[in-house]
Amino acid sequence: MKHLTEEQIRDLRETLIRMREKLIASAREQIRDPSNVTFEGGDEIDRADLEGERYLTFRIKGREARLLHKIDYALMKMDAGTYGVCENCGVQIPFERLKARPVTTMCIECKELEEEMEDD
Repeated sequence: MKHLTEEQIRDLRETLIRMREKLIASAREQIRDPSNVTFEGGDEIDRADLEGERYLTFRIKGREARLLHKIDYALMKMDAGTYGVCENCGVQIPFERLKARPVTTMCIECKELEEEMEDD
């Protein structure tokens, strides 16, 4: 993290904390949302619509849970002093990349290589 200034680290930490708070608030709102309550009745189309909505909600929640884990991991790395270093090659990740994607664990070159390998 030596390549980042204290101000940059503080800025990134605040961004991560805001992201975390927003995800948690969204999850709490989903819990309070009365549309999540199961209902009996309705025709097949109504039940199919409800199941489709539930499936979409679970997919979104799964994505949010993974993002929350990444945020917590980034904050942990900040506390450990290892944030901003590519976990693949060890190069320092530029502030601009961290600002755009504060949960990233790889430099752009390693991330592109990983995505190319996934496409094959």
